[in-house]
Formats: sequence, structure tokens, C-alpha cells
Amino acid sequence: MSEIKAFIFDQDGVIVDTERDGHRVAFNRTFAEFGFDVEWGVDEYHQLLQVGGGKERMTHYLQTKGFGVEVKPEEVPELIRRLHRRKTDLFIELIESGALPLRPGVRRIMEEAAGLGLTLGVCTTSNERAARAIAHGLLQDIPFQFVLAGDVVSFKKPDPAIYLLALEKSGLRADQCVVFEDSHIGAVAAKAAGMHVVATTNRYTENEDLSMADIVVNCLGEADGPHAEVRPGGRNLTPSGGCIHAHDLVELFESD
Repeated sequence: MSEIKAFIFDQDGVIVDTERDGHRVAFNRTFAEFGFDVEWGVDEYHQLLQVGGGKERMTHYLQTKGFGVEVKPEEVPELIRRLHRRKTDLFIELIESGALPLRPGVRRIMEEAAGLGLTLGVCTTSNERAARAIAHGLLQDIPFQFVLAGDVVSFKKPDPAIYLLALEKSGLRADQCVVFEDSHIGAVAAKAAGMHVVATTNRYTENEDLSMADIVVNCLGEADGPHAEVRPGGRNLTPSGGCIHAHDLVELFESD
């Protein structure tokens, strides 16, 4: 039996439903500003999400489909850096405008976890500026002990590198940590690091294989809003009042 000591959150799709109406929109506005005839639709972006990381995603698209103009190989790294820098500016503008609300139950469960004395952290492949805009902006009242983002590790999810770094920085063991992810590649990364995983699905990930997660739920739930619905097949957890609560997760995983 291990004592649960930390809740660690992915950002995109877990804390904020950023992918469809945040990152995708910012990418498309950036392409338009640079004069590229590229617009990622909702379904196409779903497929592109299988490539972890924004710079990596654009590089993959450029190499497989192109931007509608010739780009010399030696020009690619600098172009991708410029695109990603501008895309990040536009994404942060969306965050600061209030256009991207927190997902149901996220703030509540973070506050519950803080009240239990748990370590709170963020592990995301998103750009560090964007991650901090959410962690220290939208969630400025939440006492995060660490926010790991962007290129802090050499390999992106599904590689477990960012979660292994979280263990190194926190001094905790993997079995003392509960990770909140939303995607197949994220859940694979956390499990490869040896952590417990709660998957909260969204429009992009509801049909992905999340069988490796301990619990799969549509959202964390609000008493007066969307209720949590646990997918059959995982650990036995019944939402209380339509919500997944921090103390229930701690009790569940400490019973292992």
C-alpha cells in the first residue's frame, strides 16, 4: 500500500478544453498571417494531435502536405520557430480573453487536493508561456509546486520523460502520484512512468484507446453542472453527487 502524495495534471484537454477552440484556432490564424494556404479543420486537427508538440506537429504537416509554397529544408527550423512563437502569442490572447473556460470540476478537485496537503503539478507538451498563462493566470490561486512544459525534456509524450522529470523534481515515487490525462499518448506516457492515471475524455479523445488508464471519465463533474460518468471496465469508483472527489481517488489508489 502506497500513500498518495501528488496530483499531476496535463493541460490541454484536461485543465482547459484548448485543442479545438484554442490551439487549432491559433494555428490557423498564424498560417493566415504568414500567407500560407493552410487551415486545419476540426477532424484533421484530431489526426494531427497524434503528433505530440506544436512545433513537431507543424513540421510533420510541412513535410507531409506542405504549406502551399516552397520551403527550403534549411529554412524549416527557423520558420517553425517563428510560426510557433506567433501562434503562442495568439493562444495566450485567447486565454487572457476568457474565451477558454476551465473544464468541469478541475478547480474544485485541485482545491480539494490542496486541502488534503497533496503536491500539485502540471506536465504538458504545450509551450511554457502558454502553460504558465493558465497555471499562474486562470489558476493563480492554486498552489502548484511545479509546472513542466514545452521543451523541458527532449522527448514528448507518449515518451514518459516529462513524468520521470516530475518524479525527480518532486522527490516522489511513481506509485504516490495520480496523473490526470485526456489522450492515449498522455495516458501511455504516465503509465510508462509507473503512475496511476485518471483519463478525462473530450470531443477529440472520447473514442481513443484509454484502456491503460485506471479510470476513464467524461469529466470530473460539478454538482450544479455537468456530472461525471465513469466508463465501465476500469477501477470501481462511483461519483458522489455527480463529482469525482480528491479524497475518493486517494482512498481508491491507497487501497492497492
